[in-house]
Amino acid sequence: MRDPVRVLLVEDHAFTRDGLRATINLEPDLRVVAEARSGEEGLEWLAQVQVDVAVLDIGLPGMDGIQTAREVKQRWPDLRIVMLTAHDLREEVFASLASGAHAYCLKSAHPDLLLLAIRAAAAGSAYLDPQVAHHVLGGVRAPDAGSPLTSRELDVLRLIADGLPNRDIAAALDVSVSTVKLHVQEILVKLQAADRTQAAVKALRRGLL
Repeated sequence: MRDPVRVLLVEDHAFTRDGLRATINLEPDLRVVAEARSGEEGLEWLAQVQVDVAVLDIGLPGMDGIQTAREVKQRWPDLRIVMLTAHDLREEVFASLASGAHAYCLKSAHPDLLLLAIRAAAAGSAYLDPQVAHHVLGGVRAPDAGSPLTSRELDVLRLIADGLPNRDIAAALDVSVSTVKLHVQEILVKLQAADRTQAAVKALRRGLL
C-alpha cells in the first residue's frame, strides 16, 4: 500500500481549519502532516516537513495565498498546490493559475470535491472547481493570430504561467538568466502588464497560452 499523500493545510480560521483537517484525515490515502495560520508560517513548515500537496487559503492575512503560492513555486517547484477560496471571482481564478496553483476549489463546495482536487494535484493533474470553470472558459478567447510575442517569448511566458522562477526558466530553455530577464521585460512591455502574474493572466485571456 502506498504511503498517504502528505498535506500542508494553510488556513487562518481555526474552525475552518479543524473541519478541513478532519475531512482530509478521514481518507486513508491522505494525511495532514502540518498546519499553519499564515503564508509565512506555512513556508516555515515546508522547510521542516516533507509535503506533497499544500492547500492554501487565498485570503490569508499578510502574505495572501497567491503570494504564498509564488514563493512556494520558487523554493519548492515540485510541490503541488491547491488553492482554496470562499469567493467565485474571475480575477482570483486567473491570478491563482498564474501563481502556479494546480487546483482551485471553493470552500462552499462539497468536501468530496476538495478531496478530488488534492488527489488530482498529487497525481500531477490539474483540477478546477466546476463552479468557477466558466470563468476560464469565458475568459480565454481563441488564439490571437496577431500575437505580439515571439515564439521564444511565448515559451518563457508558458513557464512563467507554470510558476517557474527565472533560473528554472533559463535551465529549461538552455539560455542564461540574463536572457530570460530580457524576455520577461519584453513580454511585460508588449502585453502592457505590470508584473509576471498580470502578464500570464492577460495571455490566458487572449488565448496565447
